[in-house]
Amino acid sequence: MTDTRSKGKAALADEAFSKRLEAAIRDVPDFPKPGIVFKDITPVLLDPPLFDDTIAELARWTSVWEASKVIGVDARGFLFAAPVANRLGIGLVPVRKMGKLPHRTEREAYDLEYGSAELEIHVDAIEPGERVAVIDDLLATGGSSHAAARLVERLGGVVAGLGFVIELGFLDGRARLAGYDCASLVRYE
Repeated sequence: MTDTRSKGKAALADEAFSKRLEAAIRDVPDFPKPGIVFKDITPVLLDPPLFDDTIAELARWTSVWEASKVIGVDARGFLFAAPVANRLGIGLVPVRKMGKLPHRTEREAYDLEYGSAELEIHVDAIEPGERVAVIDDLLATGGSSHAAARLVERLGGVVAGLGFVIELGFLDGRARLAGYDCASLVRYE
């Protein structure tokens, strides 16, 4: 099912584009564990025009949100956030799993669909008052995105918006992100 709802300033994606994107996303049953249907974005990455259109849409949202930096959430979020930052000429901030960043960090624990984890950000990555867009490939339970947003706020930044390639609406991750402007290119119910 395609649904590109946004709670706020990010306008809806073109329906034809969303359908192309949805058709390219591959379901992988029982990965990473039994009962999970993994949404594989590899076919999107292998299709340069589709990948470019995906980046263009995420960049459009980031621009509408007036963000001066983009966060890429470890690890697949990096694949989308880096080209968005590059396209817009703004900074890229990696938010990584615990123990992967070399400098002093802030840390935030969170629960996810099939476990728990912690994310970290460099303490000097965001200036007070700076507007930051959080980009990730998938919104599931909202745990990692909420953790990234809390890290931005802990450093004094403002979460301008959160953009996702895929949203698993049946997991109700948006509820955890209440109060933030969220947008997704493809939504599954």
